[in-house]
Amino acid sequence: MEREFLPIIEEFYSLQGEGFHTGKAAYFLRVGGCDVGCHWCDEKRSWNAEAWEMVDVEKVVRRAAQHPANAVVITGGEPLMWNLDYLCQLFDNHGIQKFLETSGAYPLSGTWDWICLSPKKNAPPLPDLLHAANELKIIIETKEDFAWAEEQAALVSSACKLWLQPEWGRSQQMMPTIVKYILAHPQWSISLQSHKYMRIP
Repeated sequence: MEREFLPIIEEFYSLQGEGFHTGKAAYFLRVGGCDVGCHWCDEKRSWNAEAWEMVDVEKVVRRAAQHPANAVVITGGEPLMWNLDYLCQLFDNHGIQKFLETSGAYPLSGTWDWICLSPKKNAPPLPDLLHAANELKIIIETKEDFAWAEEQAALVSSACKLWLQPEWGRSQQMMPTIVKYILAHPQWSISLQSHKYMRIP
C-alpha cells in the first residue's frame, strides 16, 4: 500500500486529562486542520493544516509503539478531516488501542476502541458519529449550553457516557452552575481539564 502522510502538529507521551479515561497514560497525536472555529479554542494553531509538515504515518506509529501504554489518542484540530483508515490499521498491527477525540462534523473513518464526541453548535455532529460515540463531552461556557447538551444527549446511545466540561476561560464562573446542574441531573458527570491543573501536556 502507498505510504500515507498527515499534518502532525505534535506527538507526546502523557496522561489523558479529560473525560472517561482521565489519568491514564497514552501517546498523543495532534493532527492539523480544523474549520469548526470555536472562539474559545485553546489550539487555534491547529486550524491551518498547511502550516504543519506532512509526516509519514508509519514513522508516527513506530514512535508510538516505543511507549509502554499501548494506547494512542488522536486529537486535533479535527482529525476526521483526514481519512484515518490506514493509520488505524497500522496501530492495530502493533496492538495499540486507539482513542479518537472529534467534534463529529466530518464522516467517520478508521476503527476505534473509544470515541469521545465533543460536538459544537456551529458544526453539529453527523448521525454516524452520534451513534458511534462512547462518550459525549459538552463544553459549558454559558447557561444556554445546558440545553444544547441535552439535545445531543438525546441523540447518542443509552450506553454513551455523558460529561459536562467547563470552558477553561470561564471555569471559575461556571463551576458552581455545572455542579448544581449535575446534582439535579445525575446522568451527567463533570469533566475537568486535569492536565492543566497538573501542568502537563
